[in-house]
Amino acid sequence: MPRTVITGGAGFLGSHLCDRLLNEGHEVICIDNLLTGSLDNIGHLMGHPGFCFVKHDVTNYIHVKGHVDFVLHFASPASPIDYLRLPIQTLKVGALGTHKALGLTKEKRARFLLASTSEVYGDPKEHPQKETYWGHVNPVGLRGVYDEAKRFAEAMTMAYHRFHGVDTRIVRIFNAYGPRMRLHDGRALPTFMRQALAEEPITIYGDGRQTRSFTYVSDTVEGIFRLLHSNIADPVNIGSRQEITIQTIAEEILALTGSASTIVFKPLPEDDPKSRQPDTTVAETALGWQPTVPRRQGLTRTIDYVRKRLAGCA
Repeated sequence: MPRTVITGGAGFLGSHLCDRLLNEGHEVICIDNLLTGSLDNIGHLMGHPGFCFVKHDVTNYIHVKGHVDFVLHFASPASPIDYLRLPIQTLKVGALGTHKALGLTKEKRARFLLASTSEVYGDPKEHPQKETYWGHVNPVGLRGVYDEAKRFAEAMTMAYHRFHGVDTRIVRIFNAYGPRMRLHDGRALPTFMRQALAEEPITIYGDGRQTRSFTYVSDTVEGIFRLLHSNIADPVNIGSRQEITIQTIAEEILALTGSASTIVFKPLPEDDPKSRQPDTTVAETALGWQPTVPRRQGLTRTIDYVRKRLAGCA
């Protein structure tokens, strides 16, 4: 039985990966300090014989008894509200946490997968963004704590790969969404859904013409799983090619919820990217991957989850 460690396993994406790997027959060790993760996301797994939860801060030494086959490093604040509220912790988990997770991987002679992000491209001057693009990031801006933490994590991962021969993978994730997103984490979709269902004004920062490429969580997890079992050490984009403006997605959510909420516009935060669209040629050709869940279906599922959360039923 493969044995897998997932840091940040009680978070949004991490918990879905716990589900997937358990279904694939892995034994899963979920490590999380619950700074932004939640036991609610993994409560259904607590009685599973192949699942173990360890509350631990991965910026400290990580000790795991027995063999380990895979280490997936997903620990990190991952939304603007989080990393502006927790700037030092965000930098530490990207630097020290990545170092400790790679150290565990090296010790166990396992395979490592880093959860990186489209934010390494910053406010891009290349569109769509290919993995070969180096990015346009303000290292001393408010968002720099997250952007540079992930860029450093990628550099650390490649250093361990080249210098120590560690078997590594890097996934650059584009705007994953779905059930288990936190309703108040500041990201566009859960915020719009929460506001629409509460009949509150929909808050758009900027003029609404900035774009994102949203990918439903099951598609994101499938891409990560395929990358984990590939032989690609260089970064790989996992995201939807379907670029959409923030105003359009807000209007779609209004229509799907039947809400009478109005849209209000506020100033765009510092260094907020104007566009985001992945070039997914590598994922398509090397992994045979592309998203399969239509946006309307993914939004409907996520709205159902948000509605239940607001009612205290999920």
